[in-house]
Amino acid sequence: MCLSIPSKVVSVDREKNSAVVDTMGVKREAGLDLMEEGSVNIDDYVLIHIGFVMNKIDEEDALESLKVYHEILAKMDEEERSRVVLEDDNCENRGAP
Repeated sequence: MCLSIPSKVVSVDREKNSAVVDTMGVKREAGLDLMEEGSVNIDDYVLIHIGFVMNKIDEEDALESLKVYHEILAKMDEEERSRVVLEDDNCENRGAP
Protein backbone atom coordinates (compact mmCIF):
# COMPACT_ATOMS: atom_id res chain seq x y z
CA MET A 1 0.00 0.00 0.00
CA CYS A 2 1.41 3.39 -0.97
CA LEU A 3 0.24 6.37 1.05
CA SER A 4 0.33 9.95 -0.13
CA ILE A 5 0.81 11.77 3.13
CA PRO A 6 1.24 15.56 3.07
CA SER A 7 4.90 16.44 3.46
CA LYS A 8 6.48 19.77 4.40
CA VAL A 9 9.34 21.05 2.26
CA VAL A 10 12.41 21.68 4.43
CA SER A 11 14.92 22.49 1.69
CA VAL A 12 15.07 22.93 -2.08
CA ASP A 13 18.08 22.17 -4.29
CA ARG A 14 17.51 24.06 -7.54
CA GLU A 15 20.62 22.52 -9.20
CA LYS A 16 19.41 18.95 -8.57
CA ASN A 17 15.77 20.03 -9.04
CA SER A 18 14.84 18.22 -5.86
CA ALA A 19 13.55 18.94 -2.39
CA VAL A 20 13.96 17.40 1.04
CA VAL A 21 10.57 16.93 2.66
CA ASP A 22 9.46 15.96 6.15
CA THR A 23 6.75 13.31 6.16
CA MET A 24 5.56 12.87 9.75
CA GLY A 25 9.13 13.15 11.04
CA VAL A 26 10.82 11.19 8.25
CA LYS A 27 12.97 13.24 5.87
CA ARG A 28 13.13 12.15 2.23
CA GLU A 29 14.38 13.58 -1.04
CA ALA A 30 11.82 14.04 -3.80
CA GLY A 31 12.22 15.15 -7.40
CA LEU A 32 10.66 18.37 -8.64
CA ASP A 33 10.68 17.38 -12.32
CA LEU A 34 6.88 17.24 -12.50
CA MET A 35 6.39 20.71 -11.01
CA GLU A 36 6.62 24.11 -12.66
CA GLU A 37 10.11 25.56 -12.12
CA GLY A 38 10.30 27.64 -8.93
CA SER A 39 6.79 26.72 -7.79
CA VAL A 40 7.88 24.69 -4.75
CA ASN A 41 9.44 26.53 -1.83
CA ILE A 42 10.52 25.88 1.75
CA ASP A 43 7.53 25.46 4.12
CA ASP A 44 5.16 24.44 1.29
CA TYR A 45 3.12 21.27 1.80
CA VAL A 46 3.27 18.79 -1.07
CA LEU A 47 2.07 15.33 -2.04
CA ILE A 48 4.63 12.82 -3.31
CA HIS A 49 4.19 9.78 -5.52
CA ILE A 50 6.97 7.39 -6.56
CA GLY A 51 9.63 9.82 -5.42
CA PHE A 52 8.32 12.92 -7.17
CA VAL A 53 6.39 15.91 -5.89
CA MET A 54 3.05 15.68 -7.70
CA ASN A 55 1.36 18.81 -6.40
CA LYS A 56 1.21 21.37 -3.64
CA ILE A 57 -1.49 21.21 -1.00
CA ASP A 58 -3.02 24.01 1.03
CA GLU A 59 -1.48 24.20 4.54
CA GLU A 60 -4.88 24.00 6.26
CA ASP A 61 -5.82 20.86 4.29
CA ALA A 62 -2.38 19.33 4.92
CA LEU A 63 -2.59 19.89 8.66
CA GLU A 64 -6.11 18.43 8.79
CA SER A 65 -4.93 15.33 6.86
CA LEU A 66 -1.93 14.92 9.16
CA LYS A 67 -4.24 15.16 12.18
CA VAL A 68 -6.34 12.29 10.79
CA TYR A 69 -3.22 10.19 10.10
CA HIS A 70 -2.07 10.74 13.69
CA GLU A 71 -5.50 9.68 14.98
CA ILE A 72 -5.35 6.50 12.88
CA LEU A 73 -1.83 5.70 14.10
CA ALA A 74 -2.89 6.25 17.72
CA LYS A 75 -5.54 3.54 17.32
CA MET A 76 -3.10 0.98 15.88
CA ASP A 77 -0.92 -1.18 18.09
CA GLU A 78 2.86 -1.07 17.68
CA GLU A 79 3.05 -4.25 15.56
CA GLU A 80 0.39 -2.98 13.17
CA ARG A 81 2.11 0.45 12.86
CA SER A 82 5.44 -1.22 12.08
CA ARG A 83 3.82 -3.43 9.44
CA VAL A 84 2.19 -0.44 7.69
CA VAL A 85 5.46 1.55 7.70
CA LEU A 86 7.41 -1.42 6.28
CA GLU A 87 4.79 -2.01 3.59
CA ASP A 88 4.95 1.64 2.58
CA ASP A 89 8.78 1.65 2.60
CA ASN A 90 8.79 -1.45 0.39
CA CYS A 91 6.09 -0.21 -1.98
CA GLU A 92 7.08 -1.44 -5.44
CA ASN A 93 6.04 1.89 -6.96
CA ARG A 94 8.34 3.90 -4.68
CA GLY A 95 11.52 5.14 -6.23
CA ALA A 96 13.86 7.97 -5.54
CA PRO A 97 14.74 10.27 -8.42
